[in-house]
Amino acid sequence: MQFWVILNGKRNLKKGGKLLKRIAITGPESTGKSLLAKQLAKHYNTVWVPEYAREYINNLNRPYDQGDILKIAKGQIKTENKLAVKANKILICDTELLVTKIWIEHKYKKCYPWILETIKKHTYDLYLLCNIDLQWQPDPQREHPQLRDYFLNLFKNELINRKFNFDIVSGQGTERLKNAIRIIDKFIKNNNYFANTN
Repeated sequence: MQFWVILNGKRNLKKGGKLLKRIAITGPESTGKSLLAKQLAKHYNTVWVPEYAREYINNLNRPYDQGDILKIAKGQIKTENKLAVKANKILICDTELLVTKIWIEHKYKKCYPWILETIKKHTYDLYLLCNIDLQWQPDPQREHPQLRDYFLNLFKNELINRKFNFDIVSGQGTERLKNAIRIIDKFIKNNNYFANTN
């Protein structure tokens, strides 16, 4: 049996007496977020939420604009909530709205109120901030190879200032995945996260 509940002002999915735990993979461009999300979902036998922006921009027949970023933000949350019902205890999310906030503020110098309000309400149990220790991989949708340190610090500051629970994931190849698993397992153990919540 599954149903939606409100806990600490946050809408969450309850399955079989247990609350679904959401883990966000976040950070600057070209830091392995999508690969890590896919690998973690496989490891924990669950589903992962792909980055909606990539699909959306791939289907545009023009350059994206400011309004598109709001549509992307809403599409990301909609996709996440849709996939949550298929998750097994943990939902792995490739990106979250801090990414959208930093992106739109850098490019357009302001952010939509909907994005700012949703970041406050739609939080995650754990944020994995991907370090910039991977080599930059060129991609038509990536824009700022020279600003990786700058963006990493923006993410750190956002997570710290908002008091979000996060850890930094570093490492090359399988080491990166192992480090992420270690962080998640420690977090689950310390919080007794799969105890029955009835």
